[in-house]
Amino acid sequence: MSGEKDIVKGRIKEAAGVLTNDDKLRAEGKTDQAVGKVKQTAGKVVDAATDAAKKTVQAAKDLAKKASDKAENVAKSMRE
Repeated sequence: MSGEKDIVKGRIKEAAGVLTNDDKLRAEGKTDQAVGKVKQTAGKVVDAATDAAKKTVQAAKDLAKKASDKAENVAKSMRE
């Protein structure tokens, strides 16, 4: 969410810089917008990595369960 705030803040600064003919303020606005976009992108990357990690953990759990069930079945058949 802070990325969106930076983008909005940057747009306001840039517009104020254009209205007042202040190149420094305009540049700060563009910088704020860029920072906001980077924050948004980083957030998306973190979300994607978190989802991938959760899927990997679940796949590992499923595989471990299958291996455990198989081992239990083998042990059971050996006892018989």
